[in-house]
Amino acid sequence: MSNMCITNARIVLTDRILTDHNVLVCAGKIKDILPKERCCAETIVDGMGHYLCPGFIDLHIHGTRQYLVDNGPNDLDHLCTILPSYGVTGFLPTVCPLPKGKDADFIRTLAKVKSRGTKILGFHLEGPFLTLTGALPPEALGNADAERLKSLIKAALPNKAIFSIAPDFKEITELIPLMAQNNTPVFITHTKATGEQTQLAIKAGASHATHFYNVFYPPDETEPGVRPCGAIEAILADENVSVDFILDGEHVSPAAVQMALHCKGADKVCLITDANVGAGGQPGKYQFGKEQVEFRYAGSPARFVKDGRLAGSGLTMNRAIKNACKLLGTDLPLAAKMASQNPARVLRLDDIGSIEIGKQADLVLLNEEFDVIQTWIDGNCCFKAST
Repeated sequence: MSNMCITNARIVLTDRILTDHNVLVCAGKIKDILPKERCCAETIVDGMGHYLCPGFIDLHIHGTRQYLVDNGPNDLDHLCTILPSYGVTGFLPTVCPLPKGKDADFIRTLAKVKSRGTKILGFHLEGPFLTLTGALPPEALGNADAERLKSLIKAALPNKAIFSIAPDFKEITELIPLMAQNNTPVFITHTKATGEQTQLAIKAGASHATHFYNVFYPPDETEPGVRPCGAIEAILADENVSVDFILDGEHVSPAAVQMALHCKGADKVCLITDANVGAGGQPGKYQFGKEQVEFRYAGSPARFVKDGRLAGSGLTMNRAIKNACKLLGTDLPLAAKMASQNPARVLRLDDIGSIEIGKQADLVLLNEEFDVIQTWIDGNCCFKAST
């Protein structure tokens, strides 16, 4: 692997943008960040004044364009090759639940995929330990079955199985420590839990809330006029729990994201896509399992054709960053951090997520319109826009 020096780019760090430096890449890692006048490498890349960002990490994605993780390993393989075009250098393929037995067999087939592009950082299992389905199939609601849990963890090897759970799921605190073994994060979602139930789940090892606010219902009111404290309040109050949002302008109010940033700080809020089949493609109708979903405009939510209910999003990660800047008014360093360093921290990965010496050279070149110009994974170019 040759040395590469990226010049004439605005380098997006976690807290500022450098305009007078170059990035030197050697053996797949960032070797140095040099003053602009110093650049000695076998390959020189002209950044053309574009933004050089750390590669994006999507913690929650079901599909993109015509490909869906639930369709099997062939679609997963294609996803790995097209996600670099949206700046995604690492992701958690997200799997909808299947009946017991079939689920482990299916995960086992996915785990055999060897990515030719975006890194598979684990498998996100959105069920079966949930209490509310949302847009998921009925199989999302299972039982506290430790043997089933162990079979799913084993099936995902050599990757991690990262579970989304509901704190109000019966006996979930018995399962969370098993899920959290080997420094594995456990996500919270699809719940109507009380604050106390959520605190117990956090104490047991849950550490992150995915598509926060969506399918997070408040508990039933028991005292007229007294708003019950539920999962949202317990999560916002705990400084150790991170959150992520589907920032498409419809799934969640920008005010809710801004509140989370105030409560959590800049290190604990992430952007995801929760993208469904059809995301990144043309508006229109797409087949999602036995149902059809529709995208009314580019980047819109996916909605079931039959009743208009939400069914994931049409976001791509570069569009999510654009929305953070436009809808929240954040600067690019914070928006990029929410899509790179913060998700890396959720996954307990310290060798990716930011442009720093010694980290993997997972890099994205963005123009002013947030279009991806070029993407590198471990220093290798995996996407270059046609000119």
